[in-house]
Amino acid sequence: MNITVIGLGLIGGSIAKDLKSQLNVKVYGIDASEDHVKQALDLGLIHESSDFNSGIANADIVIVSIPVNKIELLLPELLDKINADTTVIDVGSTKAEICRSVENHPKRNRFVACHPLAGTEFSGPAAAQSGLFRDKKNIICEADKSASDALDTALRLFESLGMTTTFMSPSEHDKHLAYVSHLSHVSSFMLGLTVLDIEKDEKQIFNLAGTGFASTVRLAKSSPKTWSAIFGKNRKYLLEALDSYIVHLQNFRNMIDKNDISGTERLMNESNQIKRILN
Repeated sequence: MNITVIGLGLIGGSIAKDLKSQLNVKVYGIDASEDHVKQALDLGLIHESSDFNSGIANADIVIVSIPVNKIELLLPELLDKINADTTVIDVGSTKAEICRSVENHPKRNRFVACHPLAGTEFSGPAAAQSGLFRDKKNIICEADKSASDALDTALRLFESLGMTTTFMSPSEHDKHLAYVSHLSHVSSFMLGLTVLDIEKDEKQIFNLAGTGFASTVRLAKSSPKTWSAIFGKNRKYLLEALDSYIVHLQNFRNMIDKNDISGTERLMNESNQIKRILN
């Protein structure tokens, strides 16, 4: 089986690395960055590099792992070029506009819209790691619009990576991810900015930073190019999440301003209920 991975960063590189270790699989890599291709070869993430046309012509499966604003531009052209039985899978972190970009394409049924929920704060081929997806969840959107064999191919591929799959609509996906993923990245980025503002005058602040700060601000080390595209494509639901977050922040600030200790404790006790969901 020939698998072509377009985009050899953290996610695409990690997928390629795990697939390359499987029997009877040959993994080809495509990336706009020649340096990324060289790194992927040097690190053993792929068997061979390829140009776009050859990589598509020879592929049984094409996995698209590039910024979400680029996926929707590439997909129509990609579907134009694939063979009749090729399966195309994207792994973007937003889904509505990606799905919309090919909703009327004659080969729409060869496409499976996916989002494997895994990652780290690092980027590029050097960040790729084996087992990144093991015991994680994968989401497939608009499964009913994918051909049964294409859907089965995608399910078996993610199962081989150690993932379990759930299904939802693109809008449901984007709304949920705005709250549980995208908002946390915004919070981390802005926390980083806030502390860096203080650090200009207080040179010792990072000497005092403990594990709580490190874990909270970890996501601020994520790729701005990747996340600015995600924020832009999911701005409708992200704005809703931000508005709600700002209300809670303002309420908490008001209680601190009034020295309302019982009020802040009550809010934190309410927040502690997240333990019912996240053990």
